[in-house]
Amino acid sequence: MVLLIQYTIIFAVVLTVVALAGMWSERSGVINIGLEGTMVMGALAGAIAMRYLPLTIPGGLYVIIVMLIAIVAGILYSLLLALAAVTFKANQTITGTAMNILATALSIVIVKAITLNDDGKASVKLEFIEARKFFVVQLGGFEFNWFMLVMVIILIVSMIVLYRTKFGLNLMSCGENPQAADSNGINVKKMRYIGVMISGALAGIGGLAFIMGANSSWQFDAGVNGFGFLALAVMILGQWKPFLIFLGAILFGLLRALSLSYTSFGWMALDSTFYLVLPYVVCLIVLCITSKKSKAPKAEGIPYDKGLR
Repeated sequence: MVLLIQYTIIFAVVLTVVALAGMWSERSGVINIGLEGTMVMGALAGAIAMRYLPLTIPGGLYVIIVMLIAIVAGILYSLLLALAAVTFKANQTITGTAMNILATALSIVIVKAITLNDDGKASVKLEFIEARKFFVVQLGGFEFNWFMLVMVIILIVSMIVLYRTKFGLNLMSCGENPQAADSNGINVKKMRYIGVMISGALAGIGGLAFIMGANSSWQFDAGVNGFGFLALAVMILGQWKPFLIFLGAILFGLLRALSLSYTSFGWMALDSTFYLVLPYVVCLIVLCITSKKSKAPKAEGIPYDKGLR
């Protein structure tokens, strides 16, 4: 049971952060299908940082530096989406899909270049065995991960900024009615760029949290196992609202955790494949049931054109 709770929280943390990433982008009016790819780039940057940063750096500072590197990588990669979707008015779904494909391929090339040895052999795996110790604290039989605290902070800040500040209200107006927002002096393109960049920063953290959750190494040819898309489902289930997103993340985190704890379920110890596909099957069922009631930002996916005012 402790193991099930442990993994549920780990996966819920990742899904919450990445779903919030999608929410910030879509609230500004830009569909971010590229969350999966941005997660990979954040994870890659963090893993490379842990490979080369000296372990003599104080633990707290080490964690902050690695997270900041993952955040910067996520922001820079998300700018591809902002440039294509906001500046050049490209199709946002196609752009995001291309970003997902590019990220996995690029990460494999980079990791192989890093791990290439004198014998001409290379690996797609990066290890961070010693570095991971900075990110976790043992509390009895429970392993506390600093990403859990980061997720709580991001959730609270998102709720306050989105609904209680002028910036948040302006950003949401760009996703609902950009023409009206522009007529009130709001720079729609600027707000959409900011929304996408916030999305990239959070997706970068989410990617790092994913590979660090319960591992001391990661094979980058596996990407992030579809968690970017699962986070999008959580976002839709949560109606683009932070707290509902958090509740949805707990549900899907529990379903995903079952695949790693199934051997302890006694008569419920079915084949592990069943538990692996369970969250995605439930995702499809839930989306089919709730899709009619979904209230997405009205202008999401629609390039802003002043001429339509």
